[in-house]
Amino acid sequence: MKTALITGARGFIGRHLAAHLGRQGVEVLGLGHGSWTDDECEASWVARWLNGDVTRQNLSLLAHGAGGVDCVIHLAGGSSVGPSIAAPEEDFRRTVVSTLELLEWVRTSSASTVVVFASSAAVYGTGHAGPIPIAASTRPTSPYGAHKRMAEELCASHCRTFGLKASVARLFSVYGPGLRKQLLWDVCGRLSRGCEVLEMGGTGREQRDFLHVSDAARLLAAAAHEASVDCPTFNGGTGHPATVRQVVEELVRAWGSRASVAFSGVARAGDPESLVAELGRMPTTAPPSYRAWREGLCEYVSWFRREGKTVP
Repeated sequence: MKTALITGARGFIGRHLAAHLGRQGVEVLGLGHGSWTDDECEASWVARWLNGDVTRQNLSLLAHGAGGVDCVIHLAGGSSVGPSIAAPEEDFRRTVVSTLELLEWVRTSSASTVVVFASSAAVYGTGHAGPIPIAASTRPTSPYGAHKRMAEELCASHCRTFGLKASVARLFSVYGPGLRKQLLWDVCGRLSRGCEVLEMGGTGREQRDFLHVSDAARLLAAAAHEASVDCPTFNGGTGHPATVRQVVEELVRAWGSRASVAFSGVARAGDPESLVAELGRMPTTAPPSYRAWREGLCEYVSWFRREGKTVP
């Protein structure tokens, strides 16, 4: 892989993936929303950036300037459950429509380009008590999960029908330096304001599989080498569960706070009880080991104290 195009390259995972690929000598092109100066692009390992939607025209502009693209890693789209419930139509456009645009561009203009679709464990939904294998049933409980599943089906359909080469990575709970939303960001924000009682939604017993963003970047890059007309799917997790209570209490400990933790006991809309990966088949170049979540949370707290309040 000489040239890779990352949609959503300016986002949390996209920045880490661009740096990972750039350090390997891959020329990285970025497409998404927001302005980047040339200096900011260089610092982020992005050779060329285009501010815009995932459309066939924008993809062609970037590819033409680079003399072609070997791989597109598609990170653009809806980013979490909450916004998809608040605005499901927008989430559909961001996830499903953008994926179709990308696949149609490959089909009509760049047939040798492989596609990696960054999906989510949210496609599995409820009813999974232990580690979830790839072959498990998918019963998404939110528009976010449903739209990710639709996009997966589009990838598989284009592979079967038109001979495109693609792969899918179902990412579980990706976290790490630079994450400015969701559970870790919320808890650290409250601790930074001196909160003495952390009142959380849910039960605290919800199980999650926390995947460090550096490991997610390696998995996505490895999945590009596995792309084929069979459109293989991989679980992006560690196989090691942690409860939400354990994670919040570990953040409190790492912060050095004496804050107490309480849960409402009311399950949140679209929030499954357990999402833990069964690793099963993995890309042959995937990392053999993963960052332990407790170590990763300590790193996150250090980052938040140092940079969490700065503008991204």
